[in-house]
Amino acid sequence: MPRRLQTQIKQSRPFTSPEAKAFVNLLRTSSLLVAQLNDELKASDLSQPQYNVLRILRGAGADGLPSGEVGSRMVNRDPDVTRLLDRMETRGLVARSRAETDRRVIVVRITPHGRSILDALDAPIEALHARQLGHLSRTDLRTLNALLEKAREAVER
Repeated sequence: MPRRLQTQIKQSRPFTSPEAKAFVNLLRTSSLLVAQLNDELKASDLSQPQYNVLRILRGAGADGLPSGEVGSRMVNRDPDVTRLLDRMETRGLVARSRAETDRRVIVVRITPHGRSILDALDAPIEALHARQLGHLSRTDLRTLNALLEKAREAVER
């Protein structure tokens, strides 16, 4: 039986509004899901932002992406993408070079080493998602996704 949010966070008084409860519920759920993701990534010595960058770059293909574009596509905005990319380049996960058309632009590409680490994580991460959310029906998942996107639209305006 699922534990109620108020019990989990040991809150004795009711929430001030349904919006406040939904917000705390989102934070609590996100925290638990991300903690499990971090545990899975730990074996590959990757942080969640590094994993996100590798996925972005794999999707970009051989052309790579300008570093600013990588930052704008991240799930969680990282205030210092340059330093994140520095650490990843030092580990051989990504490579950076100047764009041929505009030397001011730095293009980032996933390396074969970064790709092999990411490819090895595909199945374990899919299994993790199935463990985390597989108990929800397809209809529930569509509804959840639609509600989350609707909530985010109001904030992103």
